[in-house]
Amino acid sequence: MEKEKFIECERKNLQWLINFRLPSYFYKIGMLVIGVSTITMFVRAFAMEGDTQWLKLLLQKTMVVGMLLMSVARDKEEDEMVVKLRMQSYTYAFVAGVMYALVMPFVEYGVSNALKPEGEAFHDIGDFQLLIFILMVQLLCFHTLKRMR
Repeated sequence: MEKEKFIECERKNLQWLINFRLPSYFYKIGMLVIGVSTITMFVRAFAMEGDTQWLKLLLQKTMVVGMLLMSVARDKEEDEMVVKLRMQSYTYAFVAGVMYALVMPFVEYGVSNALKPEGEAFHDIGDFQLLIFILMVQLLCFHTLKRMR
């Protein structure tokens, strides 16, 4: 009997996690966060002097948070089809992200060595680059799939 209660509790928690969505106004909040982060990045790049590496990292993290808010915000008309399209877009984004993480370091290495005669060392892509890519693919796929339905 205890085993069935445990399984039911786990199933309930997993179902809550699968169906988790923020209210739809978080989409606009996410867009605002991304906009402010992008503008501040340009100001930092062209107008600020000195060591502002900490600000760059902070702005990158806030940009990822903004895109995450947009990604998990509920649609105004959330039905079963929209949920299916959202899950499909997450699948596409995951597969594209894995492919990007595997291929992009070699592409960057080849291009940098072709353009620079002294060459450049091989390096992996960063977490920010991968997360931004996955979230952008998910958002673009989701909106494209919604438009095509």
